Amino acid sequence: MTIEEAQKKVDEWIRTYGVRYFSPLTNMAQLTEEVGEVARIISRTYGDQSFKESDRGKDLGDELADVLWVVLCLANQTGVDLTASLERNFEKKTKRDSERHLNNEKLTK
Repeated sequence: MTIEEAQKKVDEWIRTYGVRYFSPLTNMAQLTEEVGEVARIISRTYGDQSFKESDRGKDLGDELADVLWVVLCLANQTGVDLTASLERNFEKKTKRDSERHLNNEKLTK
């Protein structure tokens, strides 16, 4: 599925099952919540925290998909074409960082 297709599919789902988009402010709060759930899994799986019983069985892929879902919602409701934006972002990063990381001793050791 392309990013464009994902944006369209989310929009169709919202219009079919979701009644309407939450406000952008609510979706921003939702995004923060979903990112927190990703952070919880990462900190317990790869960091020093131990799992609580309520954390067990959480799926990182599902939580990352929740983050993507809300990002797609925010893009749709604010008129952002994420495909075009991501392409521009790659160009920006390539121009800005084409040698920066290659010359970073912290990364090349």
